[in-house]
Amino acid sequence: MEIFYPMVISAVAVLATLIYTSYLDIRDRRVPFIHWLPMLAVGVVCTGWLIWQTTANLSLLFGYLALVASFLFADYLDNRGRTDSLGLTGYYKKSALWYYLAVVLVLPVLSWFVLAPSVNFQLVPWYAMFAGIFLYVSYREYKGTPPVKARKGKQKPETNISEAIERWYFVLIILIFAITGILQFLTKGGWGSPALLLLLPAVFCGVFYVFGRMHLFGGADAWALIFISLAVPTFPFTPLLGNPPLGFLAFSVLVNALILNLAAPLGIFVINAIRGNRAPVSYRFFGFPVQGDTIQDSWGFVMEEFEETDGKVNRKFIGFFDSLRRMYAGTDRVYTKDLREHPEEFKKELALYKKAGTVWISYAVPFIIPITAGFITAVVFGDILFAIMKLFT
Repeated sequence: MEIFYPMVISAVAVLATLIYTSYLDIRDRRVPFIHWLPMLAVGVVCTGWLIWQTTANLSLLFGYLALVASFLFADYLDNRGRTDSLGLTGYYKKSALWYYLAVVLVLPVLSWFVLAPSVNFQLVPWYAMFAGIFLYVSYREYKGTPPVKARKGKQKPETNISEAIERWYFVLIILIFAITGILQFLTKGGWGSPALLLLLPAVFCGVFYVFGRMHLFGGADAWALIFISLAVPTFPFTPLLGNPPLGFLAFSVLVNALILNLAAPLGIFVINAIRGNRAPVSYRFFGFPVQGDTIQDSWGFVMEEFEETDGKVNRKFIGFFDSLRRMYAGTDRVYTKDLREHPEEFKKELALYKKAGTVWISYAVPFIIPITAGFITAVVFGDILFAIMKLFT
């Protein structure tokens, strides 16, 4: 059995972090970003060590560091004001921003041009685009013109070109990293097959960054998958069911998590059937009714709309596509957490829920728990879907 000891160390750090953050997500339904940083620090050191052990390629190593730094800088920009409670806002805006930006801009230069065995001039326009995007967004931040952020359920965010750029600019950054990885993989004198150590995490992390932006994943869930792919890009040792074709651990973690998560909807459907809870069939897999006067004590989002006409409360289930639209927009979706933390903003809704008697809400098992289970099963056994496919073929 081939064992990559740096990845074993990193996997232990990831597992410890996932267990702790799962506890936080169950208790508070949020995971402060700072709890990911120790795991990422260990993962970056171990992955850098692995890259140097297996390739001795400084250009590739600095390319990996550039990818990690870009994700951290994007989070820094997206969460402007995180330092407000420490009284560091002035320093945050006027000084630290440019130091962080300098690091982010220098690392690709070292990777793509200075340390590369041969300079690929096809990368010059892509670097220009990379630098231009970050400079524009950083300048907007420096001038103090961040986009308006809406709390889920009530306010509508501002919609203009600048807001769209600031919301989606990092998708372009990820595409640049992916294109760079492809060029270095295909070009003579490039990185060759080791470029996959940058290309696969870039694509995978980019997908889940977009999912997080579209509210299809919780913030903690998206960052967990992103940092797993950056901290443990390959299996620490050969799993019991064999290595899957890609050999990319984070993808197997996601697949296993999705398969294991299928047990929850089936269990909810059975419980609803036993209790005689009536609703359209699809809703009985993903939600259940709670008492309207105590809905704030539950976790999830409201699956129904209510309207009062002549003293009578009318109700209807929110359609699937309408629910996706609201999830993407980040508005018009009522979360029980918001009802609990901001009851003064939901007086009308709370009164209607109380009159309705019961309200259907989604089940709220944090996806980070299946991710943790998926990580354990992936490391020990491998890719469950790949094993099933091998069994049948």
